[in-house]
Amino acid sequence: MITWRKFLTAAMLLTGSMVNAHAQTKPLIKLQPIDPAFNTLVSKNAKADILATGFLWSEGPLWVESQKMFIFSDVKANTIYKWTQAKGKEVYLRPSGYTGKIPRGGELGSNGLGLNLKGQLVLCQDGDRVVSLMDAPLDKPKAKYIKIATGYNGKKFDSPNDLAFMSNGDVYFTDPPYGLEKNTADPLKEAKYQGVYRISNGKITLLTTAISRPNGIGFFPGEKRILISSSDSLKANWYVYDLDKSGLLTHGKIFYSAQSTIKHNNGLPDGLKIDKQGNVFAAGPDGIWVFSSAGKLLGKILVDDLASNLSFSADQKTIYVTNNHRVIRVRLR
Repeated sequence: MITWRKFLTAAMLLTGSMVNAHAQTKPLIKLQPIDPAFNTLVSKNAKADILATGFLWSEGPLWVESQKMFIFSDVKANTIYKWTQAKGKEVYLRPSGYTGKIPRGGELGSNGLGLNLKGQLVLCQDGDRVVSLMDAPLDKPKAKYIKIATGYNGKKFDSPNDLAFMSNGDVYFTDPPYGLEKNTADPLKEAKYQGVYRISNGKITLLTTAISRPNGIGFFPGEKRILISSSDSLKANWYVYDLDKSGLLTHGKIFYSAQSTIKHNNGLPDGLKIDKQGNVFAAGPDGIWVFSSAGKLLGKILVDDLASNLSFSADQKTIYVTNNHRVIRVRLR
C-alpha cells in the first residue's frame, strides 16, 4: 500500500523539489556572536532559506529593488540567473561573460554585478576580460554589451572580478587571475601583476598592485576609505586604504587577517558589502564575517559550504548569499 507520505516523497524526488531531506532539518546557518554589538545587527532569531540550487559556482549577487529581483552569476555556466518571489529561479542573461566563438573552460562567465548612477547593469566579465555595460533595460535583458574597460597601458586585464561605485559614478574594480584557465601561469596573461583599478570618465587608473589576489571591494560611508579582500591562501586578509582628494589609494594596511583560521576552515576572504553605518559583512572562511568599521570582529554567520559573496536588500535587513551550488537568503532581523 502506498501511503500519502511515500507518494509525496516520490513526487518531490521526481520533480527535483526536494533539495535534501537531511538539509531541510539541519539549520542553514549558525550564529557565532563574539561582541555584543553583533546582536544589534543580526537577531538571535535570524532565519535562512534556500532560494535556488543547481549552479556550478554562484557569485556576483545583486538585489535590484526597482525590479524586486535578485540576480547573480553562475560563473562557470556563463549565465546570470534571476530569482523573484513570484517565479523563483529563471535564466536572466546568457552569455553573461564570454562572447567568443572558441570553446574554453574555466570561469568564463560574469562575476561581480552592479548598477551605475543611471540604474544600468554593469558586469565584470571574466571570459572576455573586460568590464561592460548591458545595453538593454533591466526588465528586458539582452546579451548586448558596451565595453567600458578593456585593459591598461596596452595590456588586457586578467579577469575583472568585483566592483564598487562611488557616488560620482566612478567604478573601482579588482582584477585577480581566476578567469584565466591556468591562472597566473596562463600564456594569455599580459600584466605581470594583479591590480585594482578605477574607471573615471572613461579613463582607467591603476590604483595598486600590492594585493596578490584582490577580490571583494567596497566603500565605507563618506567614501574616505575603501576595503579590499585578498583571496590569497598565503595572505588571507582584508585591506583598508584611505582615499585622497583625487580618489587614489593611500596608507594601506591590514584591516583584519583570516590567515590563522584558513587551515581549519573552508574558504577565503571574498566578496563583501558595507552597510550604512559602516559595518562590514564579508564572505570568508566558513561563512559571513561581520566587522565594525574599525576592524573589530563582531561575529560570524556560519554557513554550510563555501560563501563567495552577498548582497543587501534595500532596507539592509536581509542578505542574499551566493553559496557555491546554491543561493540562500538570510533575514537578519
